[in-house]
Amino acid sequence: MREIVHIQVGHCGNQIGTKFWETITNEHGIAPTTGRSDGENDMQLERINVYFNEARAGRFIPRSILTDLEPGIIDSVKSGPYGQMFKPDSFVYGQTSAGNNWAKGHYTEGAELIESVLDVLRKEVESCDCLQGFQMAHSLGGGTGSGMGTLLISKIKEEYPDKMMMTFSVFPSPKVSDIAVETYSAALSMHHLIENVHEVMCVDNEALYNICSSSLNITSPTFEDLNHLVSTVMSDVTSCLRFPGIVNTDLRKLAVNLVPFPRLHFFLIGFAPLIPRGSQIYKALTGLEIIQQMFDSKNMMAACDPRNGRYLTAAAIFRTNQVDPEILNAIYNSNSRFIEWIPDSVTTSFCDIPPRGLKRAATFIGNSTAIQEVFKRVSDQFTVMFRKKAFLHWYTQEGMDEMEFTEAESNLNDLICEYQGGSECDLDMDEEWAAEEGA
Repeated sequence: MREIVHIQVGHCGNQIGTKFWETITNEHGIAPTTGRSDGENDMQLERINVYFNEARAGRFIPRSILTDLEPGIIDSVKSGPYGQMFKPDSFVYGQTSAGNNWAKGHYTEGAELIESVLDVLRKEVESCDCLQGFQMAHSLGGGTGSGMGTLLISKIKEEYPDKMMMTFSVFPSPKVSDIAVETYSAALSMHHLIENVHEVMCVDNEALYNICSSSLNITSPTFEDLNHLVSTVMSDVTSCLRFPGIVNTDLRKLAVNLVPFPRLHFFLIGFAPLIPRGSQIYKALTGLEIIQQMFDSKNMMAACDPRNGRYLTAAAIFRTNQVDPEILNAIYNSNSRFIEWIPDSVTTSFCDIPPRGLKRAATFIGNSTAIQEVFKRVSDQFTVMFRKKAFLHWYTQEGMDEMEFTEAESNLNDLICEYQGGSECDLDMDEEWAAEEGA
């Protein structure tokens, strides 16, 4: 069985991660209080070992590590309705706080806790028959999720270099923000995500708020609504591995088909159908309508417009067996936003079991050059503050060198240029082909 070890780091990561466990627990028909199956479909348990360990008396335990530098969010998970599902030693936490300081999470407070986290991680890995890789949920704007999260990623890369690493990373948003130094945290984290991660699913709160208010007609979205959106996509990305289907995929297959160049592994994600709660019983979308909504820029969970770039590659994961592949091919072939020099740039996967409450659904993962808008926003804000040396003393007091900031800025700007090169390369090849035909 191809197992995945799930890790959630920091306040945001634990909120998203816990909601993810709620989602897949319901999909697999597991009672949160007992951990035992009460599902009606045998397929719910056929591949349950991807995310769960089976204990005595038919009890299923999440293969998860929950960590934070302060006990607050961990205590709330323990006391919540799903807290009894997790093993006691899955919770690893400190008694201090990173205080939104990346250096505290990466070099001081986080570094003191990291060995305890790795001990639990090693035990989870040893219990796996055939480990596929790791999945992390964290935020890039705070201190623990960004600082300690990237430290943990680099340690895992050293210890398990041949295993896949996928992250669901919540990026800082220009409109939904209350942390002055979040751009420092994001830029310093990006430096590690570029080098040590295979797949990064990019999410930000501004885009999630827009989806909730415009597509779902929620007037005052709460973090519960936002977390539900992210957890739905997280479960759908792995649905083809957790359930049987026509064409299955896994983390490595996704990376092989989505990453044309090693550093360009940052993805836009979207979900369809997005229907307001009160309208669900009145509207049933066809396969074609789901595909159109899936590609809609308003459904992307990062604050950038894919119409401003070109898709290098994409993946569509359908949770139904009723979608006609010929319809997909017709749409992909007519979509001018895909570059021409990668043949068969769209990967499709089908899973027989739809999400709870829906007859069919689709998740979109796109490697688009438009993602550079998110990075440019971070880079521009970082540059303005760093030139003034604002807030820098909080980082140097923890032992950081200014050179790390310079290297992170340079690496981020190089990544932006590489994504720009993807679009420009496409245009250059078009001009070369036109010249050859004219000759």
